[in-house]
Amino acid sequence: MSLPEIVSRERWRAAREELLRKEEAIARARDVLNAERRRLPMVEVDPEYVFEGGDGKANLLDLFDGRTQLVVHHFMFAPEWEAGCPDCAAFLDQIGHLAHLRARDTSFAVVSRAPFTSILPFKARMGWTLPWYSSYHSDFNRDFEATLVVDDEPVERPGISCFLREHDRVFHTYAVYDRGLDGLGSTASLLDLTALGRAPTGSDRVRYHDEYEE
Repeated sequence: MSLPEIVSRERWRAAREELLRKEEAIARARDVLNAERRRLPMVEVDPEYVFEGGDGKANLLDLFDGRTQLVVHHFMFAPEWEAGCPDCAAFLDQIGHLAHLRARDTSFAVVSRAPFTSILPFKARMGWTLPWYSSYHSDFNRDFEATLVVDDEPVERPGISCFLREHDRVFHTYAVYDRGLDGLGSTASLLDLTALGRAPTGSDRVRYHDEYEE
């Protein structure tokens, strides 16, 4: 393995400042891209999808849990698999405390095609408390392109879909798949995918996760 060159502190600082200028340019470009993402048009979701979760049957509106926005992680877990995708599991391990998303009026849920009876023991094994639902009895994964049909066979791929609700109407605002998930997982990175972005609700002060008011 090739290691970095050893230099003086002065040379390191000069090289670091040069790289910092490039990093700042990327950060500014990312801000512009996030603003453009928030201006994307949205499409109303008409089908009445049925999910199964810890509290039984649910529809897409239920997954919002009363909040305005919803971020769904399409976790690769086909009905015939005994366990979920390791890469998707590593992604979920990076998700922060949901209180910070919820304080921004945004819910997070995991959806897989596997039956809930398969999801439940795997979820327990991983020690996760994240809301996780089965879309086994609906076309949700196919409609939102997390399950593709290739040579008449379903093929799973990881992804994130973002939704916005206005009263009882639900709209699809954004989606990203595969390598597009690289670098995501923090509260800020997930909010940047949504239509409302990091817009504060109430106070924009970050708090300890047990100090937010539900």
